Amino acid sequence: MFDFPPALRSVRDPESRVDALMSEDFAGLLTVFMRRIRASASGVATEIGMSREAVNNWRHGLSMPNRKHRHKLVECACYLRLSEQETDRLLSSAGFEPEYPVGGQAPGQPYADYIGRLFERLQRLAPYPILMLLSQAHWGQPPFREALLATARQRYGETAVLHVRPPYSVEADARSYFSAIGAQCGFDGVDSDFAFESALERRLAAGERVFCLVSRFEQGEAHLRESLAGILRGLSEMYSGRLHLLLCGGEALAELKYQSGDLSLLNIASVENWPDPGPDELRALAGRQLPAAQVDGALLTRLEQACGGHPALIDEALRWHAEPSSGKQTPLLECLAGSIRLWEGFVPLLGDADARVRVGAWLEQASIGRAQPYLIDRLLRRLFWANLVTARASGDGLQLEWRCDAVRRAGRQIIAAWSDAGA
Repeated sequence: MFDFPPALRSVRDPESRVDALMSEDFAGLLTVFMRRIRASASGVATEIGMSREAVNNWRHGLSMPNRKHRHKLVECACYLRLSEQETDRLLSSAGFEPEYPVGGQAPGQPYADYIGRLFERLQRLAPYPILMLLSQAHWGQPPFREALLATARQRYGETAVLHVRPPYSVEADARSYFSAIGAQCGFDGVDSDFAFESALERRLAAGERVFCLVSRFEQGEAHLRESLAGILRGLSEMYSGRLHLLLCGGEALAELKYQSGDLSLLNIASVENWPDPGPDELRALAGRQLPAAQVDGALLTRLEQACGGHPALIDEALRWHAEPSSGKQTPLLECLAGSIRLWEGFVPLLGDADARVRVGAWLEQASIGRAQPYLIDRLLRRLFWANLVTARASGDGLQLEWRCDAVRRAGRQIIAAWSDAGA
């Protein structure tokens, strides 16, 4: 197997990661989050594909997740229904980098104008005000969730805003699935799909205009997701213009839109893609980590060029700039190319030799090909949703390009490491 780059070697050992990064007790946090939904060690273990003994060892502080199990901890956070902020707390307590370094932060100035335009578009859609908001990796689902909900409350009223977060568990039956969703919406006595539909219909029949934000719509069992889609579609048709829906997700939600014709709700939904940060967004994000005197045009240009709009790299670049000069042991480009987030994006895609050959050839190209609403090539599609490539305007229309030089350097390093290992 390949080795990690020098920038990552210091965080391979669990004990060194804990010493360097842990600000909260991992075992205690995990126990609190499990107790909150009465999750058992065996239930967590089944969901994330580990042994019950391993999960119990985590809970009792006998061991820590190792480097290769970060994705298991993210799956655990989904199963425990943690918010973006809670997910990052759990990851940080285990010595891992955050999953939502930008999009999971508290609401503020970034994207305020865009969010306003997003709601204006939703409210103009007729006869079905249904909008899918798609975002690539590391933005959170949805990005700036609290800002979205705050804007919704301003436009629709506090009591007219619902936030649905479908349960992650693939073991949830219809009763527990819709009971959870009903509780999120403040509906009493919901224990079935029919009860949830009836509770929501009563509000619409009374003449209310209701806004519903659905985070991670693609989660859970397919047949339960289809039931939820059918309910929302039916009520949208019956009470035209009263039920406003914002469905948020990433790759899996896009799959439902373009590959699953039976999910008819998504066939009539309009699509919006979360945009890259512009100068105003970069300035606001930088202002959260750096003194105002440092946030000038030169810094914003460096952030744009070095990070290419990648949210995790923006966060890492800002932390690099926040360090005193004496603490900067590696240049910014080298630091970003060694980002764990880039390695986590590339490595699952490069296990196949043919994939390494194709990606290696693409890494030498300034433009990879024409962007499309749905990328047919599976490898290219996975690179896009991993936020390693993006669509940018050119004289030939929208073209797929690598996010930035740091991404290309990371890709080359990983392919070289596989080659050196004789894979």
